[in-house]
Amino acid sequence: MDNGAGSYRRFLDGDDNAIAEIVETYKDGLILYLNGYVKNIFIAEELTEDTFFRLITKKPKYAGKSSFRSWLFAIGRNVAVDYIRHHSKIIDIPVEDAKNSLLEEQSLEQSYIGEENKRIVCKALRELPPAYRNALWLVYFEGFSNKETAMILKKTERQMKNLLYRAKKALKSKLEKDGFEYENF
Repeated sequence: MDNGAGSYRRFLDGDDNAIAEIVETYKDGLILYLNGYVKNIFIAEELTEDTFFRLITKKPKYAGKSSFRSWLFAIGRNVAVDYIRHHSKIIDIPVEDAKNSLLEEQSLEQSYIGEENKRIVCKALRELPPAYRNALWLVYFEGFSNKETAMILKKTERQMKNLLYRAKKALKSKLEKDGFEYENF
């Protein structure tokens, strides 16, 4: 998994199906993110379309200095800022309200990224052996203690500790193999 960079390279090389993959992968998150700027889901959808249109027509260079998603969302942010600049009146907003608005936007973005990371981890979990998957799920997603998980899975605490160690190692290996980035997780 290359977070869209490979698809973008294929698009630049002439594969029109690659842009469809990018749109399908990132459109929902981009809409939610841009909605944080314009506070109107319909306008956010239009700005998302404009973002992908800009990607298709201008074909900006992706240097790889950040994740592809971060780069794409930065383009979307610029589209939203341009929209706001051209379509809004000057409004006197107290500094404290502006700070709160910025914090809400950052919170929405972090929430989306967190959900996306959870989806990736869950996908990797499904590919693990059932014993590993069950142990990790009970401890980290359901919040059971190692002792409670051992009881549920009919293992000793020592067996549970070893099982969790091997399961975490297998999950980490799977995630790294798929190109998962740990920067914000």
